[in-house]
Amino acid sequence: MKRWKTFLKRMLILAFWLGVWALLARLTDRELLLPGPWAVARRLFVLMGSGRFWLTTAVSLVRILCGALAAILAGVLLAAATRRFRFLDAVLSPLLTAVKSVPVASFILLALIWVGRDVLPCVIVFLMVLPIVWANVTEGIIQADRQLLEMAQVYRFPTWRIVRRVFVPEVAPYFLAACHTSFGVAWKSGVAAEVLTVPARSIGRMLYESKLYLETVDLFAWTAVVVLCSLAIEKLLTAAVDRAWGFYGKGGRHRDTV
Repeated sequence: MKRWKTFLKRMLILAFWLGVWALLARLTDRELLLPGPWAVARRLFVLMGSGRFWLTTAVSLVRILCGALAAILAGVLLAAATRRFRFLDAVLSPLLTAVKSVPVASFILLALIWVGRDVLPCVIVFLMVLPIVWANVTEGIIQADRQLLEMAQVYRFPTWRIVRRVFVPEVAPYFLAACHTSFGVAWKSGVAAEVLTVPARSIGRMLYESKLYLETVDLFAWTAVVVLCSLAIEKLLTAAVDRAWGFYGKGGRHRDTV
């Protein structure tokens, strides 16, 4: 019953904002400036009927997912390494700060000098997601229950068991929070890189061409594709991680004990 109420509430909110969009489009009465939701929906269904649409979406999806998953793996490994070896943390922390501070556009323009345009979106996604995962997982390790760690050491648990029974449950909520943030950032930065570099068969290229030829309906339709893909991938992957680690809901506790 609670799920239905939540679903109904979300649908009502969505309907409200679609109504606001439709009203603004009607008041503007110029599709070039602001197309209505029905015009965008019709164009999106037309695009979905072509093989080029699915190929373009799949190529962008693979690029962005490769960068995001590589960054998540690297972020977890770096967090573990920097907490284990403090000198490594001192050496790499300035790099983390620099990556977080530099604008995405600057990274794209700099990386374009050394990396091909087809690979560049993966690199940009990697650089944008890495600091998020690294910082969150590090915080999770710091906040791990010290009493559980001391008890595990008293009973001389092997390292793999301490990691599995103590660190994984304690760090998981921070990791899941990083995943929620990361996939949104990954899509934004990845598509931004595609728009600036215009690689073949990419959503960013379609957005660029829609803007170039003043095809506003197409621009809105491809933007809707980015939003829908971002939401779908975020939900699927975070649900998969949540299930794999034995959690209930978002940020729940593991049922196992040390």
